Amino acid sequence: MSARIYQIQKNALQSGKALTRKWVLEYVAAEAKKPDPLTGWAGSGDTKQQIRLTFSSEEAARAYAEREGIPYTVIPTAPKTLKIQAYADNFR
Repeated sequence: MSARIYQIQKNALQSGKALTRKWVLEYVAAEAKKPDPLTGWAGSGDTKQQIRLTFSSEEAARAYAEREGIPYTVIPTAPKTLKIQAYADNFR
C-alpha cells in the first residue's frame, strides 16, 4: 500500500492562506469503489482510504512514511503566479 505526500492548495473560493502550509499523507486506493446494491452509495473494503494525516512540513511527512515503512511519492507544489494589474485595466 503506497501513499501520496502533497501540500494542501488554496481553494478557489478562499481568500486567506490558512492551512496551506500543511502537508498531507494519504494512502492510494488499493481497490476501486463499487456501488452498494441496497443504498447505491459508493464504497470499498479498503479502510486505509479513510486515513489522512497532516504534518507541519514535508520532511516530517517523509520521516513518518520511512519510519513506518510506507512507500510514498511526493507530489510537488505548483508554483504560484500572480497576475498584477491595475483596476483601470478592467475598462480597456
